[in-house]
Amino acid sequence: MPVLNDHLIEEIREKIATIGTFPALEELKATYLGPHGILRDMMKQMKDLVPEERAELGKKVNYLKNEIETLLVEKLEELEAQALRQKMGDPIDISLDTRKYFSGNLHPLTKTRQRVEEIFNGLGFCTVDGPEIETEWYCFDALNTPLSHPARDVMDTFFMPQDIRVATTSKYGTERYLLRSHTSTVQIRTMLKERPPIRIISPGRTFRRDTTDATHSANFHQFEALYVDENVTVSDLKATLDYFLKALFGPKTETRLRPSFFPFTEPSFEVDFRSTGLGKLSSQWIEILGCGMVDPNVLEAVEIDPNRHSGFAAGLGLERLTMLLYGIDDVRLFYQNDLRFLEQFA
Repeated sequence: MPVLNDHLIEEIREKIATIGTFPALEELKATYLGPHGILRDMMKQMKDLVPEERAELGKKVNYLKNEIETLLVEKLEELEAQALRQKMGDPIDISLDTRKYFSGNLHPLTKTRQRVEEIFNGLGFCTVDGPEIETEWYCFDALNTPLSHPARDVMDTFFMPQDIRVATTSKYGTERYLLRSHTSTVQIRTMLKERPPIRIISPGRTFRRDTTDATHSANFHQFEALYVDENVTVSDLKATLDYFLKALFGPKTETRLRPSFFPFTEPSFEVDFRSTGLGKLSSQWIEILGCGMVDPNVLEAVEIDPNRHSGFAAGLGLERLTMLLYGIDDVRLFYQNDLRFLEQFA
């Protein structure tokens, strides 16, 4: 019967103590515990022993195996700690404050846009985007805007240089490129690609030649909604806007429609609302958006039969809406990237 005593344990402990690398540790482990290791050879001798000796040898081999495994784990932890110290360099001072990580936050305009999208998505409207550089046809002609309309003047719209032209001409002549002045262009593109029923919202950036002040900006964001189907009426428009504004400003919000004019809707309306929680504005009617039933000429321009289908459209400025929601009095604050302002919405 092989002799297993404390001297063998001490011998193994001394060998492990001299190891300084991971490969050397693995090699020692294989020497004792591997398939062809010393302990396996001892176990093979058990078949030549009488039952009493076999049981005694089994106990000692298991004891030795547990001891070696414990020593190997301790050595492995020591080598890992040593490797970490070498990688980190100087010892870590646990008395130092932990590094503080600051997570970012959404811009207030982004928050408003997401909230508006959430409300309309819940009503079955899908979000659609389109190019910011458009042609006159998409921005004006298809929307029933006459050549004499002030919005088509270079004093109001950002037109591309005169030498930049569209490759083809339309019945309206050579079309110029321009920066879209509203996201109604997305409505035209959608109606050309899809057939009713159509329910879309088109939030996005728009551009107009406005002098920048507390309430105007040459670059701003607009949000428009379009619904085209059979038998769409003003009642559908009013009910949708009532729900939308109450979801934003609270269940006690009141709305009213005032007659107005837009080239692309007939009849057209301005929408006013009043609501609690707006401070000194709570008792006032506030103009918030424009809307109306889609003009039959617009439907014909996109080859939708106005005798069979009708629809409504509505649009508003996201900056103005955000200013009302958060009590902001200057639109320029949205674009100055002042952290003192932006951190208020974290």
